[in-house]
Amino acid sequence: MKFIETLSTLRETRQQWRQAQLRVAFVPTMGNLHDGHIELVRQARQRADVVIVSIFVNPMQFGANEDLDAYPRTLDADKAKLHAEGVEALFFPAASDIYPRGLNEQTFVEVPGISELWCGASRPGHFRGVATIVCKLFNMVQPDVACFGEKDFQQLQVIRTMVEDLSLPIEIVGIPTRRQADGLALSSRNGYLSEAERKQATQIYATMNAMRDALCNRIASQATIINQAVSQLEDAGFKRDYVAVCNARTLQPAKDSDTDLVILIAAFMGKTRLIDNLHFSR
Repeated sequence: MKFIETLSTLRETRQQWRQAQLRVAFVPTMGNLHDGHIELVRQARQRADVVIVSIFVNPMQFGANEDLDAYPRTLDADKAKLHAEGVEALFFPAASDIYPRGLNEQTFVEVPGISELWCGASRPGHFRGVATIVCKLFNMVQPDVACFGEKDFQQLQVIRTMVEDLSLPIEIVGIPTRRQADGLALSSRNGYLSEAERKQATQIYATMNAMRDALCNRIASQATIINQAVSQLEDAGFKRDYVAVCNARTLQPAKDSDTDLVILIAAFMGKTRLIDNLHFSR
């Protein structure tokens, strides 16, 4: 596996792949890799001749009171996992190379509308940071296809919208959420949970499944189903950020006529903010 730290080396490597007419798949990450990330790598492998992964903890998408400094950095373990998967290249840029003029003078990319909902409302500027770094990495790597986890459902929709609006020649593939046997979605932030909190965290998935069944059977109004879900989460020790039932394409609150739906949940277990979603048709 080639370890690439500079844009010049990345471009040389990318030119070699282009000359060899190789199809390139890209998996952007912030590191601290778990089985969900590895599934992205494996899915990328099925769609291309070579796979490149990036690790960059992006300061632009963290708010002033969020966990940028505390975000786990496990480069040696990450490299070993990627090497075991046969990844051709790991791109590991420094913040000074990504944002040479600093964050305050950096040109940014913003996807209007969808970026302002849900996590965008709770974390102002977050999706500006996501769209900017993903667009920069796309321009650096120039992949044919890029794989993202569906666990960050709103992020995936933001990226799809950006790619469409900016006419970027990249296929965006969403990969289903990987879960533990008890239903908890794999996430780097799970490591912040205590043992007791970890056990209670499974209630997010249980709540979403109960919501889906109620919505599909139309046993109550959407507002009632959401209120019941909030009560269930609070009984399990969560502090709600939001619980929503949305049109899966627009992420606007679902109408009775909508059939392609997604349940979006963000909630705090202790100090740890967890997000999850359930995409389904009715």
